[in-house]
Amino acid sequence: MSDREELPPQLREQLVRLQQLQQTLQAVVSQKQQLELEKAEIEKAISEIEKSSDDTPIYKNLGSILIRCDKQQLLSELKERSELTETRVTVLGKQEERTRTRLKELQQRLQERLGQTP
Repeated sequence: MSDREELPPQLREQLVRLQQLQQTLQAVVSQKQQLELEKAEIEKAISEIEKSSDDTPIYKNLGSILIRCDKQQLLSELKERSELTETRVTVLGKQEERTRTRLKELQQRLQERLGQTP
C-alpha cells in the first residue's frame, strides 16, 4: 500500500488535503513571525522617540527619502501601527491554532484508515 496508485481516491484526497494544511500552517507561522518582528521594531522605535527631547529633530522614511516630522504625530502613527500589527498577530495565532487542530484531526483519521495506531 506504499504505492500511491493503490490508495483509494478518498484516501488520496485526504493526503492531498493534509499536504495543503501543512503548507497553510507553514505560511501562517511565517507571516506571524514576520509581524512579530515588525511589532518589535515598532516598539523599539516608539521607545527611542519617547526618550528623545522635544527639540530633537525626528525624521521618518518616506519611500527613498527622509522627511522631518512632528514627534507626537509620529508617535501616534507608530502606536496605531503597533496596535494594528498586534491585532494581525492575534488573528494569525488563532488561525494557526485552528489549522494545527484540523491537521491533527486529519492525521488521526488517516492513521485510523491506514490501520496504524497514533
